[in-house]
Amino acid sequence: MNYKQEFANALEQILDGVLSLEEILSMIEKPKFNHMGDSAFPCFQLAKIYRQSPKTISEEITQKVNVPLFEKVEATGGYVNVFLNKKYVTKQTLELIFSEKERYGSFHVGCGKTITIDYSSPNIAKPFSMGHLRSTVIGNSLSLIAEKHGYHVIRINHLGDWGTQFGKLIVAYKKWGDEEKVKRSPIKELLALYVKFHEEAEKDPILNDLGREAFKLLENGDKEAMDLWEWFRDESLKEFMKIYDLLGITFDSYHGEAFYNDKMEQVVDLLTEKGLLVESDGANVVQLENFPPCLIKKRDGTTLYATRDLAAAIYRQDNYHFDKSIYVVGNEQTLHFKQLFAVLEKLGFSWQKGMTHVPFGMILRDGKKMSTRKGKVVLLENVIKEAIQLALANIEEKNPNLIDKEEIAKQVGVGAIIFHDLKNGRMNDIEFSLEDMLRFEGETGPYVQYTHARAAALLRKGNYVRETDYKIELHDEEAWQIIKELLSFPEAIERAMLGLDPSQIAKCLLDLSKAFNKYYASVKILEESHKQDRLSLVFAVKTVLKEGLRLLGIQAPEQM
Repeated sequence: MNYKQEFANALEQILDGVLSLEEILSMIEKPKFNHMGDSAFPCFQLAKIYRQSPKTISEEITQKVNVPLFEKVEATGGYVNVFLNKKYVTKQTLELIFSEKERYGSFHVGCGKTITIDYSSPNIAKPFSMGHLRSTVIGNSLSLIAEKHGYHVIRINHLGDWGTQFGKLIVAYKKWGDEEKVKRSPIKELLALYVKFHEEAEKDPILNDLGREAFKLLENGDKEAMDLWEWFRDESLKEFMKIYDLLGITFDSYHGEAFYNDKMEQVVDLLTEKGLLVESDGANVVQLENFPPCLIKKRDGTTLYATRDLAAAIYRQDNYHFDKSIYVVGNEQTLHFKQLFAVLEKLGFSWQKGMTHVPFGMILRDGKKMSTRKGKVVLLENVIKEAIQLALANIEEKNPNLIDKEEIAKQVGVGAIIFHDLKNGRMNDIEFSLEDMLRFEGETGPYVQYTHARAAALLRKGNYVRETDYKIELHDEEAWQIIKELLSFPEAIERAMLGLDPSQIAKCLLDLSKAFNKYYASVKILEESHKQDRLSLVFAVKTVLKEGLRLLGIQAPEQM
């Protein structure tokens, strides 16, 4: 049931083609105050067309709106304000949630279609830092949201397991490395070597040349270089899997950059065959109309990100036959993806139209980007463990007899970190603050999880058994705000998919939690006379909160 759509359909008929349905839908807004109705259409844009005042136009339109869903239509200050029929809408909304349960808010636009989502993609031999969190949790949530829209989703972790940095690391290990130390603490030692390399290279720039030479050996399959690289990669993957297990995230493919080594010459051949590859200062590039040239091969013959990403895109289309392909990568890579898509278009691949870069802001520390090469990183594993410990301490204080409190502390601690990221619009930079991230009050993940647990407790205490005939008579005026938030859930899911922005769902869950907690404080839910009807509302809230948290990649504890 989409009352915004119903309102727009009625307006389209009344305006008789003056505005398109899409234009009308984009103009409908939520009134600032509840007493002004549930939806509003501004008439200011129509004033120029009709040469009348917005007030006059809104009054004329008001007389013509005749939709059973609305109990009242008012003209106020140039707006057409509509008030939903509370009894009818409440009944319809709750019936829909009861029948669909966790399927509530599902769409079918992606049925029969495949979408590949490339996210997380940490660099091997480097720690999984807070800097990787955003791509990981945004990508995971978008995967779940895409599935909610009916898409078959292929989750890809395009590991950063190739490039000049591995030449540098090989040089650093051979110069200063200790095999036993690396075996004991692989990532810590490899990071220390990587940082030392860059410190020493500032004093002795020839080290950079040695790094490039070592990477050339790696590209040529030198046994010693390859053995070291494989060792670094295996140890890194073991460490990464610990993080993914804690976050509850899985992938369908771990094909990193190295996987495409034997596929890049085909790309170079294809570009040459199409007459797109030209020489520029000894390097091979593809000239582009609207962007700087795309560098395909450096002067020394080594390949670049673009070469591998072209090979990866072609491989994914050949193997997965994707309709859409999404790359969840920071906004500093925006130009790279514009170049990538432009080269694919020049190659004549029409499927590149379904490819999208989903950029996002950075996690900053003291207003600055975290840098691995300078050693200024905050390890994600440490943050997660601290969050879990804080959650456990909170549970010990407030509910020491809670069963499975270690597992619940894990769900709450991890949920706090994920929600803190996803409640922000993805293009916003986020200042790293452990204190803010781990707060358990206010607009946080634990607040939403606690609201879900509160609803679950009410259902247990009230011995709620869901009615099958849906005869609900809910007369609480205070319940109306909850119904409106429940109604807005499918729309939030749709906006999240269209804008590729999970924050739409996070904000919806916060609004629903606030409305429910206000209701809980003002209404005696378990009072016998209306208990069953009120618990039906609680059941609907619990269902939507659990599903909304799931779409963000967060678990919903039954008790806290």
